Amino acid sequence: MKTEFVWSVRVYYEDTDAGGIVFYANYLKFFERARTEWLRAAGVNQQQMADEHGLMFVVKATAVEYHAPARLDDELRLTVVVEKLGRASVQFVQEAWCGQRLLASGKIKVGCVSKAEVRPAAIPAEVLAKIG
Repeated sequence: MKTEFVWSVRVYYEDTDAGGIVFYANYLKFFERARTEWLRAAGVNQQQMADEHGLMFVVKATAVEYHAPARLDDELRLTVVVEKLGRASVQFVQEAWCGQRLLASGKIKVGCVSKAEVRPAAIPAEVLAKIG
């Protein structure tokens, strides 16, 4: 069984579109924040990784499916599950929930790259140990 990380966020006015629902692209922002908090909870400091190793994580691919709308003031529960951990990449399955309603689900692939050349690079062993 894969470990699920959960993080909550409130929907603000700025997150909504003219119809009063969360603008579809904002789910990618919510997913990004949840992955950042997942890393933080695992003890991975992204700035330290950049400073000490010259490496950073970048999004390589996304696929999101939308199931139901979220609205102003809703409290969303975002989940993060590592589906596949590679030498230089991590494949995630993420979901956004409001209560018992699944709002959005997605697969996001993140690659580790060198800051200088923005070329694929191995995830540092100490980071792999924390997230694997």
